[in-house]
Amino acid sequence: MRVCILKKRADFQRASRAGHIAKTGLVLQMRKRRPDETDDPTLVRIGFTCSKKVGNAVARNRAKRRLREIARLALPYNGLPGHDYVLIGRKGTTATMPFTQLRADFLQA
Repeated sequence: MRVCILKKRADFQRASRAGHIAKTGLVLQMRKRRPDETDDPTLVRIGFTCSKKVGNAVARNRAKRRLREIARLALPYNGLPGHDYVLIGRKGTTATMPFTQLRADFLQA
């Protein structure tokens, strides 16, 4: 399965209006795309975001690196084709919680 990165603000906004699941280490937003939004309907798209509440630039970058690695390991096997995912880092936990627990949170969500 092919995974692509979300880059446009409009894609993030559409995902924010869809359903979300909050876990201890992250928040996962997911939406099913309309068939006319992309050329490849089997494509899985993912975006990452961390606000300034997560911490300074070092903490935000560390949190996003961890979220990217979790998505790289899990989405090709567990992602649904034709869906957009946005992973949001949480204050104080995404950058510091054990990686195995963070990955378990993602898989449960």
